[in-house]
Amino acid sequence: MRPYRGRFAPSPTGPLHEGSLVAALASWLDARAHGGQWLVRIEDVDRPRCPPGTDALILSQLHQAGLRPDEPPVWQSAAAQELRYQQALESLAAQRWAYPCACSRKDIAQALQAQGEARERHGELVYPGTCRCGLRGREARAWRLLSTTEPGAGQCEGQDLTLSWEDRRLGVQQQNLTREVGDFVLLRADGLWAYQLAVVVDDGWQGITDVVRGEDLADNTPRQIRLQQLLGLPQPRYLHTPLVLGDNGEKLSKQNGAQALDLSDPVGALLRAAARLGLGLGLGLDRDLSGGRRFTVPEVLASAVAAWRDKVGLRHW
Repeated sequence: MRPYRGRFAPSPTGPLHEGSLVAALASWLDARAHGGQWLVRIEDVDRPRCPPGTDALILSQLHQAGLRPDEPPVWQSAAAQELRYQQALESLAAQRWAYPCACSRKDIAQALQAQGEARERHGELVYPGTCRCGLRGREARAWRLLSTTEPGAGQCEGQDLTLSWEDRRLGVQQQNLTREVGDFVLLRADGLWAYQLAVVVDDGWQGITDVVRGEDLADNTPRQIRLQQLLGLPQPRYLHTPLVLGDNGEKLSKQNGAQALDLSDPVGALLRAAARLGLGLGLGLDRDLSGGRRFTVPEVLASAVAAWRDKVGLRHW
């Protein structure tokens, strides 16, 4: 078995909020509970959405919370990373798994309408495979990955591909990639690399063995597993933690207006994050919230590692 290597990979579209601290803490705890390494990767592949300085702010927030990576952080926007993405795309194209696409969102909607369908998933239309047969004189806008069982240039149809995997918390999961997702984008029309390709290449290059992240990202897993298979990369173990919800019952996120994390009291922030993960820390740490002795960040983290080991080791979710 490969030595444990986990990671926290925030997108620097805004500062960390309570939900993202929970995700960071969960990935850090799992690495420490397994005696492994924990890395930080700044996922700034979508550069127009990343305000200058936000990456530095996130790293500062993690430092304040005592969550320090074992290696220097990596940025997806680095030239070396983008070269790796290009090489991966060229490999997939050479194997006839990737193909150029000329379709706009309007084209996709019209094609689905002509087929009498209106398949949509998480606000995105399920691509019907229009350009699998070739561009027909149109100019390529993007590159996509075939979601069928067999590769082939000019292959208009193909067998549906269903992927199964086991999540450490959710158990056995399954998705019909062809019907539920469709041929997904690898290189966007604006010239930026798609998240799915970038994260798979990065995880493989960094030797990531375990991915611990929020349940809202579980739907990405089959696409990433498929890319791992086609690129000859090892498949990490996956653990998707419960969603962190706000008072309105919606997921805490930047899109939903989640407030920036206040780390003027890092111990309090960590205790709240641990509580979100259902960790009973013991050591009388509950007194910390009721005016008792103030514990230190290292004390809270050490107690949280022990609690995580007990909880996850016994699969108490």
